[in-house]
Amino acid sequence: MEKNAKIHVAGHRGMVGSAITRKLREKGFSNLVHRSSAELDLRNQQAVNEFFATEKPDYVFLAAAKVGGIVANSTYRADFIYDNMMIQSNVIHAAYVHGVKKLMFLGSSCIYPKMAPQPLKEEYLLTGLLEPTNEPYAIAKIAGIKMCDAYRAQYGCNFISVMPTNLYGANDNYDLMNSHVLPALIRKFHEAKINNAPSVVMWGTGEPKREFLHADDLAEACVFLMETFNEEGFVNIGTGEDLAINELALMIKDIVGYTGKIEHDLSKPDGTPRKLMDVQKLHNLGWKARIGLREGIEKVYSEFIQQSSVVV
Repeated sequence: MEKNAKIHVAGHRGMVGSAITRKLREKGFSNLVHRSSAELDLRNQQAVNEFFATEKPDYVFLAAAKVGGIVANSTYRADFIYDNMMIQSNVIHAAYVHGVKKLMFLGSSCIYPKMAPQPLKEEYLLTGLLEPTNEPYAIAKIAGIKMCDAYRAQYGCNFISVMPTNLYGANDNYDLMNSHVLPALIRKFHEAKINNAPSVVMWGTGEPKREFLHADDLAEACVFLMETFNEEGFVNIGTGEDLAINELALMIKDIVGYTGKIEHDLSKPDGTPRKLMDVQKLHNLGWKARIGLREGIEKVYSEFIQQSSVVV
């Protein structure tokens, strides 16, 4: 990417989009064009076409999406498939129509079959049934990958896709009804510490294993791949390491400084037993994650405290 190229980061206020924006600026890219969701509803085809016709971005990072944890995915199934299908369809098609040089579509590790072999290799896509709780979201993301490949095949568009593992970082969602497990645990342990609560309730058994990548690492990988990767299919982005949710909880408990007990609500679902990314393709391309999990959680907890209305 040329340093003066016009770059559009769709979803620039979210955790992923804001991290990509910071990384681009850090690397000397200053011609960035943004629109908030209030300014541009990406579900509106006409509005998206008008934006691309007016601004004519050279490069697009498609990080805008409707996202959430198990509760949100299970409850708002129609919203998750409709909103994401509309967002990505409108942006990808407009990028083709208006001659965008290159587009990156960001998916999610939930695209893989629930019982896929571990670690998850890129070729395991569409080899089995999806996890039911987030199937509508996963199907939308799979459609986005295939749409990029289809536009590459038919029109010669340089549209690429990347699949991040579970993410955390600045601008994460700490709403207990809609957040993912890591930020939810940070908030639960923090509030229990402030309120001197005797215990914290965790969903499920705590036995499922998960991999976690700091959003700043993801952003660096995205910029790296935007400049080096030009193929169909997609690239997993992760650390290649995972841990049980129980282990994660104990780590966060220690970082927060909470001394009470952990209880398990076994009426709540565990989700997929394991989701570890195979990152050999990414490593072969020349990139590896750098931020360790404990270091990353300490960083985001410090940011959470600064932004929290709760006085420590």
